[in-house]
Amino acid sequence: MIDDLDLQKLDRRETPELAKLLRAVGEVGFLTVSNTGLRTDQVRNVIETYREFFHLPDVQKKTVDMAVTGSNRGWGAPQSEQVDPNANPDFKEVFDCGYELPPDNPYADKGLSVYAPNLWPEYPVEFQNTIRSYYSDACSVAMRILRAIAVALGRDETSFDKAFDTPMALLRGNFYPERPTWAGEHDFGIAAHTDYGCLTLLATDGSSGLEVRMPDDTWQPVSAKPGTFIINFGEMLEFWTAGQVKATEHRVVGGTQERISVPLFFNPSYDTNVAPPASGQTISAGEHLTNRYNETYVHLQKA
Repeated sequence: MIDDLDLQKLDRRETPELAKLLRAVGEVGFLTVSNTGLRTDQVRNVIETYREFFHLPDVQKKTVDMAVTGSNRGWGAPQSEQVDPNANPDFKEVFDCGYELPPDNPYADKGLSVYAPNLWPEYPVEFQNTIRSYYSDACSVAMRILRAIAVALGRDETSFDKAFDTPMALLRGNFYPERPTWAGEHDFGIAAHTDYGCLTLLATDGSSGLEVRMPDDTWQPVSAKPGTFIINFGEMLEFWTAGQVKATEHRVVGGTQERISVPLFFNPSYDTNVAPPASGQTISAGEHLTNRYNETYVHLQKA
C-alpha cells in the first residue's frame, strides 16, 4: 500500500503520522502527501504552462534544445534520454531547469554541468516567471519533508539542512504523449529505473501512467490530482541513510492519453558526502549525479 500523508501533521511532528512516514520510506519508497501549502490552482497553472510549451512546434522548442548546449538545461526531444540501457530511449519530451548560482558562489567558476545556466524559451511569455516561482516553493516543501524524515529516523530535524545550501535541485516538466503505435516491448514513456538523487516531489495532471514496483514485485499504479504530490526517493538518500530510506523502481509505459508530470529532484550540494554514516567511505553527491546524467542523456552518452 502507498500511504497518503498530511504535511501539516508532519510539520507538527504528530507521532502517528511520523510512524506512517517511517513505514513509507523504509518499506515502499513511495508515498503521497497533501496539505503542503502549494495551492491547487498554482500547480494547475504550472502544469498547463508546461503543456503549452510542449505543444509548440519543434522549431520553437529547438531554440532551447539541451542537445545543442551539452548540458541538461532546456528542452529534451523525444528519445533524448535512456534511463534503462536494456530498453530503447524514452519517447517522452522533457524541459529541465535548475538552481541558479549567484556570481560569487564558489561553484560558479568551476564549469560544473549540474549548475549549468538555465535556458528559457521566448514562449509562452509567462513561462520563466511561472516556473521559477514554483521551483522556489517546491524546494521549500521538499526541505520540510526531509526534516520530517530526519525526525522519523531518530535524527535532529535539521541534520540535512546544511547539505542543501547550494542544492543541485532540478525541476523538470515531462510530456508523455499517447503511446506511439510503433512502440514495442522495449519502448516506454520512461523505462523502469530508480531516481538518482535524494528526494523527488512529483506533481501530475491527474492522468494515470506511473507504476511503482512494490515489495511483492508487482507493479502498482499511483496517481495524484494537482495539489497532492507523489514522493519517492533516490539512490543518494538510500546511501546516505544506510538503507533506512528505500529507492524504489518505477516506470511509465504510456497509454491512450497524453500526460504531464512535474518532478522536482531535490539533491544536495555538489561536495556533500552521501556515503553511509560512519562508513569511512566518500561518495560525492555531485560526482554521482554527474555520472548518472552522463549515462542517461543521449547527447551526453555521445560526448
